[in-house]
Amino acid sequence: MHIYIHIPFCESKCPYCAFGSHSDQFAITKEYFKALTKEIKNIKFNDKISTIFIGGGTPSSVDARLYDEIFEYLRPNLNNDCEITSEANPNSANLKWLNHMRELGVNRLSLGAQSFNEKKLKFLGRIHNSKRVFKAVEDAKIAGFKNINVDIMYGTKLDTKALISSEIQALKELEITHISAYSLMLESEFSSKISYQKDSPILAKYLINSLENIGFNQYEISNFGQICKHNLSYWQGDDYYGFGAYAVGTIGLKRYKGATNLKNYIANPFKKSIEKLSLEDKRSERVFLGLRSIIGVSLSDLSSNMQKTAEILIKERKLILKNGRIYNPNFLLADEIYLYLSQP
Repeated sequence: MHIYIHIPFCESKCPYCAFGSHSDQFAITKEYFKALTKEIKNIKFNDKISTIFIGGGTPSSVDARLYDEIFEYLRPNLNNDCEITSEANPNSANLKWLNHMRELGVNRLSLGAQSFNEKKLKFLGRIHNSKRVFKAVEDAKIAGFKNINVDIMYGTKLDTKALISSEIQALKELEITHISAYSLMLESEFSSKISYQKDSPILAKYLINSLENIGFNQYEISNFGQICKHNLSYWQGDDYYGFGAYAVGTIGLKRYKGATNLKNYIANPFKKSIEKLSLEDKRSERVFLGLRSIIGVSLSDLSSNMQKTAEILIKERKLILKNGRIYNPNFLLADEIYLYLSQP
């Protein structure tokens, strides 16, 4: 079993961010955690928990002690090797917060750096500087974290090979285990700013090759290095609980989402919107996500039409067939390949 916990608080709202988060709701933080704890305690886990991911928002923007009761309840249900990740912002991930989270059992940290270039950080609306990223990683290591991810963003109008090279050099110096590299999406305040985005396959491939050259192998379109077991569970189509406002979970053929209004969530944390999935929906998701990652796709998940199309792509070496599964050697083409396979 896998768990996602959503913390919808941020010190500031980045202009590109479309996730459920608020920078002006800290007054109700304790009320939110009471509701969140109540929701989690309502579940009696039949299976041991393999992974937990605390995301947001910014989990480090709130007092680490607010997580105590949640972990007290979850601890007896954890696998011995449970991977527990928390996202954090370089500004708020201070040593005190990191030490407490590590004591609770968090063993993987994901820092939202986005860039090491001061001009690019300002463009993205980030409130930290590059020095703060280095300090946060240093403090994380002091606190005992050995598995550390850093997020970066590319595909902005500022990106060039020279800028990307400088980002890669900074990442190399951090001596971390994982890197997530996300292409800028024009959402939220950036939704109409077409000029802010640079959609360059050449720069994307340059980034991927550069990361692999410093030892970070790509295992999913945006992820490199030591595999995150929680993310892998999504791509395999495993069931997972989603706790908190905005949080999405999938159990069997039902996908549910928490309230998107914090006060409504606090009033009733059990109220969810539910989407009923068909077996075809689940199959399509496995194909789509499998093409974007090292998971690959089972031939049994392909319709007869898809299998015929896949044979063409295998002959053209766009796909690789191995032990009854097909694999995509170029994740940048994943969406195009999926659309090509799905045509009537």
